[in-house]
Order: sequence, then C-alpha cells, then structure tokens
Amino acid sequence: MNRLLILTLAPAALAGAAVAQPADPHAGHAMPAAQPAPDPHAGHAMPAAPAIADPHAGHGPPAPSPTGADLPVGEAPPPTPPAVAAADAVYGAASMERARKVLRTEHGGAQASQLMINLAEAGMGDRGYQWEGEAWFGGDEHRFVLKSEGEGARGHGVEEAEVQALYSRPVGVYTDFQVGLRHDFEPGPSRTYATVGFETLIPYWVEAEGALFLSEKGRLSARLEGSTDYRLTQRLVLQPRAELNFAASDDARRGVGAGLSDAEVGLRLRYEVRREFAPYVGVVWSRKFGDTADFARSAGEDVEDVRGVVGLRAWF
Repeated sequence: MNRLLILTLAPAALAGAAVAQPADPHAGHAMPAAQPAPDPHAGHAMPAAPAIADPHAGHGPPAPSPTGADLPVGEAPPPTPPAVAAADAVYGAASMERARKVLRTEHGGAQASQLMINLAEAGMGDRGYQWEGEAWFGGDEHRFVLKSEGEGARGHGVEEAEVQALYSRPVGVYTDFQVGLRHDFEPGPSRTYATVGFETLIPYWVEAEGALFLSEKGRLSARLEGSTDYRLTQRLVLQPRAELNFAASDDARRGVGAGLSDAEVGLRLRYEVRREFAPYVGVVWSRKFGDTADFARSAGEDVEDVRGVVGLRAWF
C-alpha cells in the first residue's frame, strides 16, 4: 500500500522541483553571429597574362641520322671510281704517274740494302779464325740474301767455307721464309745444296733461324741457330749464341755422322763504339757427337774444344 503511494506521488514531486528553479534573466539575449567585413579589393583580381610566343620555337636540332652500325644493311654495289683522276686534268697523266710512283716507293716500296758481319774473330792462343755474315738487298716483301760462314787456321788455310744465295719473303710479322741454294767450297769436294729455311724473332727477343739442306747426292742435313742480346749498359752488350747441326745419314768423306753431329755455344761481350761498330771478347765451347766424334778421333782431331776469342761485329 505504502509502495503504491510512493510511486503515485513521485512524478508530482519531480514536476514541482522543476517549477521551483529560478528563471535566467539573459535567456534569449544571445549575440547574433558576426558578419565578415567586406574585402575592399573584391573583384580587383588581375586578369590572366596572355601567352608569349617562344622566339626559338621550332629551332630544335633535328633527330640524328643513323650512322655506322645503325645504318640499314644495303646490297647496292659501291660506286665506280672515276676513270680519270682530277689531278690528271690539271697536271697531266704522265706527270701524275711519276708522282704516284715516287709515292708508292716512299710508302713501302723502297729498296734498301745492308751488310752485316756477325762474327769476325780469331782465337786467343791458337791460330784459328772464324767468320759469319750476310748481305741483303730489296724491300719489305722481296729480298735477295747472301750468307757466308766458315773457319780456318793460320798457316793451314780455310778448312770450312760456305755461301748461300736465298730469296726471302715475310710470312708473318716476325718471320721470313727463305729458299735458295748453298754451296760448300771446303772441305772438298765442293757440293751444292737446295735450301729451305726461316728467320724469326721468338719471345724474349731471341733471334732464331733454321734451314734444311738437300745435297746433290741426296743427303739431308739441318741447322738451328739462336742468339739474344742483354744490354748491360748503353754500350756494353752480352750476347749468348748457340748453333746445332744435324745430319740424316753418315757421310764418311766429310766426317759427318747421322743425328746431332756437332754443337757450338758462345758467350761474347761487345762494346759498341757506335751501333755499327763493336769489338768484342768472348769464350766459345764446341763439341762433336756420335759418329761425327768417332770420325774426328780416327782423323786425330779433337772432339771437344774451349777457346777464347776476340773479334769485331759491324754493319753497313
């Protein structure tokens, strides 16, 4: 009963409390929202600037034309060279032909010559002597070469002597091919050989040459030579030098056996007074091998020899 009475009177109490609150004297007096001040420059915006024409418009470089490997592959034949040179019309064909001949001569067609004495020496303490040299004449591609070498003893005359006449032509940057004839005067009887050989420059500046010889009797032999220069000073040059001789068969009349017949190794120190003129001293070791050594013993000759030498190297 009491709970029901409380629930009935609660809304009336809440309404009375709301009426009892005092009224706000400033109710309804809120300030109106402030209006923005007018812009004195409104409507004064600058008009858009007119576009200015570029004085360089259209002056750009053109696109590059294809060149070199970019060119399209063509099959058209090259143009025919003119039959008459322009200079011929001015100076005359005969005058220009003489001028062209001089030009060809001065650019690879010149003729030159040289005489080279590689060895001209005498033994110290004995009566032996030895020489080796060559002369050539020609151009860069075609040369005539004349070689000679030999040895002997004072009071006994020349014991060995040969001359080679060769045609030489380059077959590489550092190699010449040679073909021709060789003739031996001593030891007798004299003989003639067909010769095929080469001269080349191998690594470490070694000058090498070799040749095959076929005699008129059908005997085959070969020779290998090599040398190099070690420049100790601007004028002092040390030169090691070696030569090997081979034979395909025995030749008792000449005292030569099959195989490696003999070898010679020398060491020479020269002083270049000038590049073209250089005296030298040195030591040379030589030895015969195999049947060649047997032939030498039978003839009462030495098989091995070591000797000092003094000589001259020159070229002109």
